[in-house]
Amino acid sequence: MAELTVDMTYGKALFEAASDVNKTEILLQESLEVLDILKREPEFFEFIKTPVVSAAEKKQAITKIFSGRISDELIHLLWILIDKGRAKEFENIVRRFKQLIDESQGFSTGTIFSVGPLSAEQLSTFEEKTSNLIRKKVKLENRTDSSIIGGVRIFIEGKVIDATVRKRLNDLGESLRSQ
Repeated sequence: MAELTVDMTYGKALFEAASDVNKTEILLQESLEVLDILKREPEFFEFIKTPVVSAAEKKQAITKIFSGRISDELIHLLWILIDKGRAKEFENIVRRFKQLIDESQGFSTGTIFSVGPLSAEQLSTFEEKTSNLIRKKVKLENRTDSSIIGGVRIFIEGKVIDATVRKRLNDLGESLRSQ
């Protein structure tokens, strides 16, 4: 059933197309650059997502802006997303595409939640410690979660590593109640 999600379907298709033409790293870099543009230019992203504008106009804009700057494979993916009304899923598709590349290189990917953004050094330390714990190479994506008082929560391979202050306090409370 998970295979039917939009990000998995399109992310996998992009990964397979990129692998077929030996362009996984190029398409990943270009995808991240396009994603960055869409985040910096929310009006343009709204234009791409809105059902009010015709698909032909959107595709023409994509071609005019990106032709010669990104691979045809990525332009065609954007056209397909526009035709299918799935342009809003582009960020999730890119995330899944990156995850599939990492997995093909022997990495296990996960998400680390923290109260604020982690530095590159902190993220690297958590990746190393998590790698040692699960005995695989690990890449973590940092996301912030304002409900975390302190510490981190890591989701990887269907497991949760909860090292938050709230978890420690709950454990302490349970320990005190059981005495």
